[in-house]
Amino acid sequence: MRLVCNMKTITLILTLGTALTLSSAFGAQKEKAETTTASDSKAAAADSAFIKKAADGGMTEVELGKIAEKNGSKDDVKMFGSHMVKDHGKANDELKDVASKMNVTLPEKVSAEHQAKIDKLSKLSGAAFDTAYAKEMVASHEKTIANFETAKAKVGEDLKKFIDNTLPVIKEHLEMAKKMQTAK
Repeated sequence: MRLVCNMKTITLILTLGTALTLSSAFGAQKEKAETTTASDSKAAAADSAFIKKAADGGMTEVELGKIAEKNGSKDDVKMFGSHMVKDHGKANDELKDVASKMNVTLPEKVSAEHQAKIDKLSKLSGAAFDTAYAKEMVASHEKTIANFETAKAKVGEDLKKFIDNTLPVIKEHLEMAKKMQTAK
């Protein structure tokens, strides 16, 4: 009887031990899955935020470039505006492709902050426009470069590739804008 009781006790202990082991393993797996999901969500949110911010900036550059072609008085301002329309238009199209792959919806129009800049500059012409536009282009390209470089460490591979392809063009624009600003 004692042997039977001991066998039942041993079986019970082994069963409970196995159950606890499986429970711990399942809990660890679930915790790892939840951590991965949270990490993936955080990365997806960073990707989406960057895409929307970049799209807003890109659309603004195109609109301001069109205004520069029309309202600028100097040839370098008009040519720079043309570059902005062409280069940022191309980058916007590339960003649309990346956003589409990632199921991110792009904004349909520029933000209120950027619309205010567009409205302000569209009321200017001649030398006043040239000066204000050059100043805005230097400031916006410096800010864009900083945003792209910061985002690169936080976004997924598709966006890193976009940033790597676009950043040299934005840096070139900054140098052009600085020359345009000092050429007065």
